[in-house]
Parts: sequence; structure tokens; C-alpha cells
Amino acid sequence: MRRNRQLKKVLTPVVLAAVLVLTGILPIEGRVAAFSNRVIMQGESGDDVIELQARLQYIGFFQGKIDGQFGYGTYWALRNFQQKYGLKIDGQAGNATKQKLVKASKFDAAFVHQNLKAGNKFTYFGGVPLNQQVKKKAGSSNAAGKTSAQQGKYTMDNLPQGYSKADIDLMANAVYGEARGEPYIGQVAVSAVILNRVADPRFPNNIADVIFQPGAFTAVSDGQIWLTPNETAKRAVLDAINGWDPTHGALYYFNPETATSAWIWSRPQIEKIGKHIFCK
Repeated sequence: MRRNRQLKKVLTPVVLAAVLVLTGILPIEGRVAAFSNRVIMQGESGDDVIELQARLQYIGFFQGKIDGQFGYGTYWALRNFQQKYGLKIDGQAGNATKQKLVKASKFDAAFVHQNLKAGNKFTYFGGVPLNQQVKKKAGSSNAAGKTSAQQGKYTMDNLPQGYSKADIDLMANAVYGEARGEPYIGQVAVSAVILNRVADPRFPNNIADVIFQPGAFTAVSDGQIWLTPNETAKRAVLDAINGWDPTHGALYYFNPETATSAWIWSRPQIEKIGKHIFCK
């Protein structure tokens, strides 16, 4: 009888711990206590993305606006973090990446969410006092010494790791050759399709190979890719690199007035922008 009572005393905390694990109150060993359990990936939004952006910014990988939208700025910041820390480089925040990120950074959820709720312009760089990272009035500088127009924007002189000026120039050539007659948003959309293909494992993993993949782009086939692009095409490319994807993840596009391929018409359509239909 005494032995049974002692066993109950031992089992009670064990059972309690099991209940807490099952209810999510107590984390399983190896599970990240921060974030949720899901894999965070491009195109998603919400609190997990906010925490991801904030932690990446805390250790200097993410220069963009913390807004809870997983665009290309977040994607490339995450890939660079994974490369630096010897993780699988896939631009997705799975359990191993989240564990490493939690160990390498801090997250003041109250500060971040309070400023988001208030609509403040703010940054969250580690080592900088928080009261110096909230933009109080127009024209004031933030913690990184940049104006709000400069903060978080990739330019030809400040490109994500893995991109070169030659890549951007080539993309501008492709966009100009493919869509120079389209509205500006249509040129950004073509740029986004190129980036979406680079990020998709079904396509080559670099700009040049995506653009010159046989039959991929009409401008390559008819030689218009070698026309000199204007500044609008270059700006459209940079806007796409900075996370603007009007196509919502499209991998293909076509002009319905000239398309003759039955296959392209079979693709699930997402959006019509200018003369082009964008699809998955």
C-alpha cells in the first residue's frame, strides 16, 4: 500500500506534465516555445510573420518594415540567416530554423505589437534603445540612420545576398522586352513571376537560368531581351525584389489575345493585369 502511494506521488507530476504538453501549455522538448507549430513560408501573414521579421531584424538580417506580410524582403532575410547559421536554405521557417532564431535573437512582443497597433513607423534592431527606434515625426531619422523612405529598401547599391547588379540588369532587360507596353503594375508583375520561379524548386534557382530556360520567355525567343531597358523597367524589378507581388505568387502569364497553347489556358488563373493573365 505504501509503495502504491509513493508511485502515485511520482506519477502525478508526470501525468500533469503530459496533460500540459497535450494542451500546449508546456512545450515538448525540442519544440520552440515562441511562434506557433506551423511552418512559416512566403505569402503568409499574421503574428508568426511579425515575430519572424522582428527577430530577423534584431540580429540585422531584415531591413524592411515589420508588417506581418511574408514577402521577398522577409524571404531573402530568412535565407541569409539560414545560410549564416548552417541551416537548410529554403526560405521557410520550420522548427530547426525557429529554434536557432529564438536562441540568436530577442523578441519584445509588447513593444512590437504596441507600435503596430498605433500605426507607428519603427524598427527593432538589437543593441539600440527602443525609444530611439520609433519615428516620432516626419523627417526624423530612425535607429539605423536612414529616413523612412530609405529604410528597408533594396537599391542597385544595396541588394539581397545572392543577387548581383548583373542579375537586376538582366531582369530589367526581360521585363522591358516582355512588358514595356504594360502599365507599371504589369511590369512589376512580370518581375515577380521571375522571382517566383527562382524561389520555386520546379524551376532553376538563379535569375539567368530562369530567364534563358528554353521557351520560357518570348523576349528571349525573338531577341527583344537585348533592347536597352528604361528606368521604369529597372524600378519595377526593384519593387518586386522589395516584396511587391501583384500576381500573388504566379509562375506563368500569357496574353489571351495571342496565346495559342492549350496548356497555358489550362493553368489556374489568379489575376488579369493589363493585357496579361497571371496563373499558377
